[in-house]
Amino acid sequence: MNLPELRNALPDYAKDLKLNLDSVLSEAGAAGLDGKQLRAVALACAIAARHAPLVSAIENFAAEQLSAEEIDGARAAAAIMAMNNIYYRATHLIHNDEYGQLRAGLRMNVMAKPGIDKMTFELASLAVSAINGCGACMDSHERTLRQHDIGAQGVQSALKIAAVVHAVAVTLEQAQA
Repeated sequence: MNLPELRNALPDYAKDLKLNLDSVLSEAGAAGLDGKQLRAVALACAIAARHAPLVSAIENFAAEQLSAEEIDGARAAAAIMAMNNIYYRATHLIHNDEYGQLRAGLRMNVMAKPGIDKMTFELASLAVSAINGCGACMDSHERTLRQHDIGAQGVQSALKIAAVVHAVAVTLEQAQA
């Protein structure tokens, strides 16, 4: 299924999602992001949203501008954040500061060479962290992005992609149930 078919599969009550999907996946609607960043963020978000037809459609969309290595970089962001978001959200939410002082001991080697440029990886990590609800990770990635001259509009665009892609996945899953 491609993106237009997937968009058309959304029920009439989700008309806003149809409009928003078109908007956030266009370079005009993703202010502060270039085409590669937009596609990498969208793919990582689709993976985090766990709806296989959406992942497939967005992967095909991403392949229009991303190399196989860059697609794997978006996958790597989704994978590492699936782990980190659970761990860091838990240590942040447990009201015992001792856990925050302990060494995590989780391997994160992919962050050194993710397959996509570092700021695109950070944008994808931020967006996936938003889907997974990890405030500690969102703060960390947003801070890194802002220190490397990614403006508020770029951050906002990544978050909007996360919100819309996740909502589309939830809606499609429910419409097919």
